[in-house]
Amino acid sequence: MANAFKNVTIQGTLAADTDHAVGSVIPNATTTQTIIGMTISNVTSQVINVSVKMFLSSTETFIVKDAPIPTGGSLVVVGGDQKVVLFHNGTNGNQIKVRSNVANSINVIMSYLEST
Repeated sequence: MANAFKNVTIQGTLAADTDHAVGSVIPNATTTQTIIGMTISNVTSQVINVSVKMFLSSTETFIVKDAPIPTGGSLVVVGGDQKVVLFHNGTNGNQIKVRSNVANSINVIMSYLEST
């Protein structure tokens, strides 16, 4: 079994109140991905509210919902002792999506361990 540490980022133009997939972190039937860190930074001059969800097909599960991030601040969604495992059920794979109530307001870094 091969293991590789990887990361994905989101930055740039993002619409408000819209789910945005974090990179291409969608495991396939032969790959498991374990999120080992995820940080969301507020890059605006106002307080924002962010949500992070895990999707599988049409089922969504909140990891964090409407969490406030102050100006110049960040939120560690996953890290330390907490990990999130993404898997494939034979038809669909889990996917992580983020949302902010303010357009163009976040930068996201997510690190994960991919096992094949």
